[in-house]
Amino acid sequence: MGLFLLATLVLMIGGKGLQSPLSGLLSWMNLKLGWMYLSIYIINFVFLIGLAFSRYGKIKIGKPDDKPVYSGFKWGAMVFATAIDASIMMLSITDPLTVIQNPPFHLKAYSNAAYVSATMTGQFNWGPMAWMMFAPAAVLIGYLLYRKGQPVQKLSDGIGMLDGDKHQSIKRFVGGLINVLVVIGIIGGVGSSIGMEVPITAKAFSSATGIKYGLPLEMGLFFVLFCLFAVTVFKGLNGGIDRLSMAHIWLAIGFLVLILLFGPTRYIITNEARSLGMLVQKFVPMATNTHPSAPQQDTIFYWGWWLSYMPVMGLFIAKISRGKTIRQMLMGMLMYGFTGCALFYAVMGGYSLWLQQNGVINLVHILNTQGQAAVIATVIGTLPMKQVMTLLYCLSCFIFLATTISGSAYILSSFTSTPLKRREPTRFNRMTWVVVFMVFAISLVLVGGFKVIQTISVLAGFPLIGVCAVILMSIRRLVKHDHELVFTPSPEITEMAHQPVTVERKSAIRGKLILSPNRLAN
Repeated sequence: MGLFLLATLVLMIGGKGLQSPLSGLLSWMNLKLGWMYLSIYIINFVFLIGLAFSRYGKIKIGKPDDKPVYSGFKWGAMVFATAIDASIMMLSITDPLTVIQNPPFHLKAYSNAAYVSATMTGQFNWGPMAWMMFAPAAVLIGYLLYRKGQPVQKLSDGIGMLDGDKHQSIKRFVGGLINVLVVIGIIGGVGSSIGMEVPITAKAFSSATGIKYGLPLEMGLFFVLFCLFAVTVFKGLNGGIDRLSMAHIWLAIGFLVLILLFGPTRYIITNEARSLGMLVQKFVPMATNTHPSAPQQDTIFYWGWWLSYMPVMGLFIAKISRGKTIRQMLMGMLMYGFTGCALFYAVMGGYSLWLQQNGVINLVHILNTQGQAAVIATVIGTLPMKQVMTLLYCLSCFIFLATTISGSAYILSSFTSTPLKRREPTRFNRMTWVVVFMVFAISLVLVGGFKVIQTISVLAGFPLIGVCAVILMSIRRLVKHDHELVFTPSPEITEMAHQPVTVERKSAIRGKLILSPNRLAN
């Protein structure tokens, strides 16, 4: 915590003067270290898809007779809502406008193919490889917690690479290091989310209400968010977070349906169909592209961002997945996660592209001169019932953000508590981390600039590349060690298999031959 207080102090003192150095650092990391982010995502994706469709995918996260705690849709809503926060409602509008200016695969800027690639690029960055990054921690923790009955409160509790008495001192050191890296990643990722989303929400709220946009309005929204976070954190996992998840999923669905109905429906559907086709065709080139182009820099930013959320989302998903098989959990994350993100980019991204391509508004010019907040406020302002839609948008963003931050504070407080013995973390601990999130996010707002948010996200995710590799090795070791336990037949089945039998012909006059087994007499 002291490290982040120091970082917060530096950001507040440096202010906007830090924008240039941080942007330079981001460019250097993309050029020199981008291949490391791409490599861990490829390894992780291939390993987990193989695990899901192997015989190990049938292993249940829990005892053989355990039933899923949450229904499929409610489980998917909690995973989706906690994972993506309000960023999807914002970046699904602005990302495509960035891509059409510098499309991938040497496409001509502003061409029809560039517009299709704009939606496709966003859906790749929020797609299957991204969602699978939450899975390593979820599989490891869920397996140990519910199948083997081991208490897992921190991510390091599930690392079994150094078992044995002679390795205890090394294991304690490695475990402590992992916990520190996890905390850094979580605060960096969550702080970046709040720091990006509050100014954008404030701008949209200002356009709907006429309240002057500026730092006082942003600070007011920070206070409202703090109060909302406090309520959900005090309610805990079942009392607050699950209700928030369901509320904001229905809000988001309603918002998308309204845009689809009142917007350019045919354009949105056609563009999405072409985008999905391009995604299937270009998936491997996108995953392995190391060229330092603008779209690839966005991918590195997203890979760092998703990595920073991996520990907190892994523990959260594990806690709500009791009774599911490994395959159900992994495929559920892919289905609910990718489908939800694809819908946002299809509808909201498609609408912003339609406005640009048909000359309704020059959104690219607004983006390049005034920034993301102005673009989003402009796009929402073109919808029917402008004020109602803008307020609905702001409310959806607030609930999205509150769900993510509440879940993150809950999990982070578990990481930093003494052994809880099935109790929840103390309210004081949870509220402490909410305050840390808010203060760090305020410092990012004072610096300003999306490049700063991207830099913090990439930095936060970098140490977790090694953590992810260790988790994958631990999963492999765990399932390999339990191979005989899981797949060896029970003694009763083995005994029955060795019992001698005879077959007796009962009837063969017409129709099927009926065989009846009888045990041999001793």
